[in-house]
Amino acid sequence: MIAPGNHWVRGVDHTAFVTFEPAETVRFYRDILGFPLSQSVCATGWGPAPDFVHFFFDIGNGDQLAFFYYFGHERYEDAEIPDLLKSARHLALNVETLDHLDEYERRLTEGGYAPYMRVMHETIESIYVTDPNGLNFEITRPLRDSTDADRDDATLTIDALLEVLEADDEPSLAALWAAKGRRIAALTETDEVAS
Repeated sequence: MIAPGNHWVRGVDHTAFVTFEPAETVRFYRDILGFPLSQSVCATGWGPAPDFVHFFFDIGNGDQLAFFYYFGHERYEDAEIPDLLKSARHLALNVETLDHLDEYERRLTEGGYAPYMRVMHETIESIYVTDPNGLNFEITRPLRDSTDADRDDATLTIDALLEVLEADDEPSLAALWAAKGRRIAALTETDEVAS
């Protein structure tokens, strides 16, 4: 197993989605949100793909958001995907301040895309909107800095989840909390012995 953090990735180059509404996608991301177009690729189909335009928006820090528009394809949505899975798939971008978040909420609302939800999470505040392609899109701002305690808690949580998934036929959040509690108690005992 490679030690966490031992990699050469510098960040996200781009995340790509399909658009059936390229004009409205450009209006939403460039004209409403203010993300400039950064590049495009026009190509005859690669392998089984039809001819397409692949266009990119600069979302800051060298990261890009991209869309494929395939010529001759009508809008497609998989009716078999449960709403829970559809709502979980989303792109979240962050901004630094409350003023920035408020400004994006204003732009979206004035552009005809009023956010459907605004939530204060433990470490972030977020607005949520659906883009012209049906994608869930989130803009978030930090409420506080992430700490070593947050990273330690994430490790405890995931280790407890993996333990529960391996041991239980019917895993639950209650079982995860119990497993996490046992792990915290064991750490506390180790710390007391070391003192």
